[in-house]
Parts: sequence; C-alpha cells; structure tokens
Amino acid sequence: MMKKYDVTALGELLIDFTYTGASEQGNSLLEANPGGAPCNVLAMLNQCNRSTNFIGKVGKDQFGYLLRDTLTDLKIGIDGLCFDDEVNTTLAFVKTFENGDRDFAFYRNPGADMMLTAEDVEEDQIKNSRIFHFGTLSMTHEDVCLATEKAVDAAKSSGVLISFDPNLRIPLWKDLQIAKAKMEYGLGKCDVCKISEEEVEFLTGEKDIEKGAQILRERFPVKLLFVTAGAEGSYAFYKDLQVYQASFKLGGTIETTGAGDTFCGSILHYLLEHGIEDLSEEDLKEMLVFANAAAYLVTTRKGAIRSMPRLSEVEKLVEENR
Repeated sequence: MMKKYDVTALGELLIDFTYTGASEQGNSLLEANPGGAPCNVLAMLNQCNRSTNFIGKVGKDQFGYLLRDTLTDLKIGIDGLCFDDEVNTTLAFVKTFENGDRDFAFYRNPGADMMLTAEDVEEDQIKNSRIFHFGTLSMTHEDVCLATEKAVDAAKSSGVLISFDPNLRIPLWKDLQIAKAKMEYGLGKCDVCKISEEEVEFLTGEKDIEKGAQILRERFPVKLLFVTAGAEGSYAFYKDLQVYQASFKLGGTIETTGAGDTFCGSILHYLLEHGIEDLSEEDLKEMLVFANAAAYLVTTRKGAIRSMPRLSEVEKLVEENR
C-alpha cells in the first residue's frame, strides 16, 4: 500500500544562533539558523526527493513563524506542526571551536518544543509513513515524552520502520541517569539507530567502538546499528557483518552542525530504496560512503536545515573519490 510520507519525524524545531563575526562596535554578530535534529534529517531526505512530515511544536512568535515558513519553503510537511500560545520557540546558541566541534547553550526552560502533548500527535500521520524517526530531546520532560511514546507505539503497532538517534545534549538533562534510561528506551524500540562514539561510551562505559557496539547489540534488538566517529569515519553493524568506512577528508570544514543528522537522513534514504532485509557487506559499504559524503559536504557550510547537499552533489563527490 502506498503511504503518504516516506519519513515522519517527531521532536525539536528551534533556532540555532551561530557566530558570524563582529560588528564595527566589536559586538558579536549572530545568524539565526533554523535547526533541530529531526528536521535536519528531513531536510536531507527532501534533497533526496523523499516526502517528509514533521511533528513538533513552536511558539507563536517571530521565530516560530520563521521555522514554519522555512519548512514550507523546503517542502518539509507541516501536517504535525503545532503552535503554543504561551511558550516561546526554543533557542540554541552555538559556539564553534577551531576544529569544528560545538558547544550549545539552550534557552528552553521552558521552550515550545517541550510543550508537545500526546493529544497533539495524530497517529494516522505516523501510520501513513514508511519510516518514523525520533531522538531523546523529545523525552526530557513528561508531557513531550508521553507524546513521543504515543508516536513510537503507533509506529510499532503499524509495522512502520523505526529510526532512533540518541542525540545526547547533556545541558538539557537534570539527571543523566534519566537521559541514559531514555536512550535505552529508544534502543529497545528502534529498528535502525545512528549513535555517536561518545554516546556509545556514555551508555556502555566502553571507549572501544567495536566492543561498545557489541554490548549494545547484545542488550537491544536493533537490526541495523551505525556508529559515527566524527572525522575518523563511521561503522555499520548488521547481523554478523561489521563494516568501517573512513570519512572524506578534503578540507574546507567550517562547522559540524548537522553532520550526524545529514548522515542519518542519507542512511534512511538508502533504506527507503533497498529495505532493511538481506543487506550485503557491499550494501553497507555503499551506504556508509554515501552518508559520509553527505555529512562531509554539510560541514563545509554554515547551518543545517538550509545547507543540506543536493543528491547530485553527494553522488558527484562519491564518484570523484572512488
């Protein structure tokens, strides 16, 4: 049966303020970049000509309307986008270091994305999707956590493929044990997981990626596990297969905002094309090369949602570096 959406994602939609230099008076200049991991993923999928839908909440303020207009402009579906009458849109201020890594300061106490409730989630939107994607930032507070769990249950009961990104942001958690529990919840429910090497260590205490991944695979029924290792590359673990693929190191990196989300969106694009059953070692390698290429390209640009590479750009980079 044909479904309306290739991918529906639930979670945070916010403004990332990034430093762009100094004014004549010496004051910091900040650029308002539409952001939020779930929509970063959807933006990459849209560049791959996939139909997408977003479920989340923003404030009835200038930033909320900017985000709505951005999604509309990029043709990301807003059937699940809600507005909060009282709480403002969440803001994040991003400090970028010389190596491209980042530090986040969130204005989210509360933020509109936290105000999503189970009543706001229309199960039909999820059931009418091929893949449902979520992360843990929609699980930091009780009401939005219940909304997330409702969406996950709807996907599970309808046989929708579930994708999960732990996306640990330590400043947003009052108790890291709760963060760990929510990450474990996601791993227990998903079919596909994209996780960073730092998050593997956080969950398992294991610095060695392969050993940490093995621990997670023994504990959770994830069919397809990806571990990203920043500039060093990425790993895929599937059945009895394990594949490593080095990253693209071609210079020009500005910042790493959205790189993991770009990688994730690229993986979901491949799975929409090929499915998750009976993947070969060659399939996994092809998937990692494509996702690494897309992630590299986004690091050469500022922002994320509006900076995703076109499918043709990714394919060109892959071809040129065979």
